[in-house]
Amino acid sequence: MRSRRSVLAVPGSNPRFLEKAQTLPVDEVFLDLEDSVAPLAKEEARANIVAALREGDWSGKTRVVRVNDLTTQWTYRDVIEIVEGAGAYLDCVMLPKVQDPTEVVWLDTLLTQIEKTMGYEVGRIGIEAQIENARGLVNADAIAGSSKRLETLVFGPADFMASINMRTLVVGEQPPGYVEGDAYHYILMRLLMAARMHDLQVIDGPYLQIKDVEGFRRVAQRAAALGFDGKWVLHPSQVDAANEVFSPAQEDYDHAELILEAYEYYTTVEKRGAVMLGDEMIDEASRKMALVVAAKGRAAGLSRTKTFTP
Repeated sequence: MRSRRSVLAVPGSNPRFLEKAQTLPVDEVFLDLEDSVAPLAKEEARANIVAALREGDWSGKTRVVRVNDLTTQWTYRDVIEIVEGAGAYLDCVMLPKVQDPTEVVWLDTLLTQIEKTMGYEVGRIGIEAQIENARGLVNADAIAGSSKRLETLVFGPADFMASINMRTLVVGEQPPGYVEGDAYHYILMRLLMAARMHDLQVIDGPYLQIKDVEGFRRVAQRAAALGFDGKWVLHPSQVDAANEVFSPAQEDYDHAELILEAYEYYTTVEKRGAVMLGDEMIDEASRKMALVVAAKGRAAGLSRTKTFTP
């Protein structure tokens, strides 16, 4: 499991931002060729990204490039130039505005051809699929199962809100007049179910009010409570909040590791399937729940502060 608590968006057309991103404590950086790059700057941005990947220090970070979507004339050159130029330094390619599983298949096929041509390990470069409109959401199950390279589904809220005519201009916030519940709940759960059905991670999109850190935290907590793995960050001020919200609390992490250790001991040494850990009964279902929390804690770099004693 790659840790993707914080996913930083960086315009490929801005060398200063590309350099700054290397110093921030984020789990993933995606270098963007799409919405944050003007049409006349696309070619220069490709060269900037290749140089940044090859020459930069991205230690501890998942390295991703977001190419343009398949309705544009830039996509195929984005993939070819980035992967041929810096494929050995690249972890994933993000494809935006995915509406149909055939789009992911197209990217998978092109990546395979480039890998064979360049002598790279075939299949090593992963894919992140960004869902940004109603058609993409309706086809989420098929998209999630479309390629073995696929690692992540990503929610793109701004384009999605526009595609369904949601009556608000504030990305991520509740539309005026929606007073009961959460207008995004179905969307987030739909993506979550599609991702988990195929053992993928799922990432919430950006919160554009970059100076409102508490607003970011509140929206991030909504996604984290459902089970999302992380959220985009657009500014350094959002990084710490994302890493905190999508990491287990130390107490929860310790508890999960205790459950796993106790369950292993009692089922193998004492050969019992359901036992007590303090005042709590644990069984196979407990183990499965603990695995999730423990995996996220380990990916976040947490260390245990408690040990199991039979």
